[in-house]
Amino acid sequence: MSEAHAPVHPAPTAPATSQVSPGLRTPPSVADECELLGLVAYGQLAAFTQLAGDSRHAEDFDTCLQLAHLASAALAGQGEVLDRITTLGEDATDRLGSFVGSFDNFVDRTAPSTWWEGLLKGYVGFGVAHDFLQVLAERFDGPSRAVIDAALESFAPDALAAEQLAAAAAADEVLGSRLALWGRRLVGEALGFVNDLLSARPGLVRVLACEPVDPAEQSTSGAKLFSHLTAAHSRRMGRIGLTA
Repeated sequence: MSEAHAPVHPAPTAPATSQVSPGLRTPPSVADECELLGLVAYGQLAAFTQLAGDSRHAEDFDTCLQLAHLASAALAGQGEVLDRITTLGEDATDRLGSFVGSFDNFVDRTAPSTWWEGLLKGYVGFGVAHDFLQVLAERFDGPSRAVIDAALESFAPDALAAEQLAAAAAADEVLGSRLALWGRRLVGEALGFVNDLLSARPGLVRVLACEPVDPAEQSTSGAKLFSHLTAAHSRRMGRIGLTA
């Protein structure tokens, strides 16, 4: 692996939320609810863009078709998320547009040099994003939780990428080693992105500070968040036979 693939954005050790203590079980405000919904909707758009781009560079036509269908599915439920924002009294287009450019730093810092690196980028990046948004979704119930859960299903790490990455790494030890190193670079950048997003979006910090609706769900506030995301990433890499 070249020096360009060495980690340059280490996982944050002092999360932006570390100063926030979980409060009593009170629902987030409508504005903060719309903030999360806007982020989810923009995440769907980002997933569509990534998957559509991957489909153009697929190594065979069958994979191209599968990725194209996944791209379509990633965007399919966005209307329900935007409708929910409108129902809550906000302008959905404005809320969605407020996130434009939010992902640019992560995208630019993790430009892949091969097809396999690009596939792993989607697998890791969507995985961390999915886990982060799931933690925030646990603070809601009712219609917003339902549309968020449906949206998260649309851009969760997909079985197609996992299957192809696992097979490729098992067949080529050198490729597997390179991908494992690339995965460590990716997760460092992804966790840095989450930290930057929380620093720039106090509404998301307030959502995170709320207790989950269901007491049985893990409370993942503040410093616990990044440990939770890192552990989930390690399990995800393990499923494709790579060391995190």
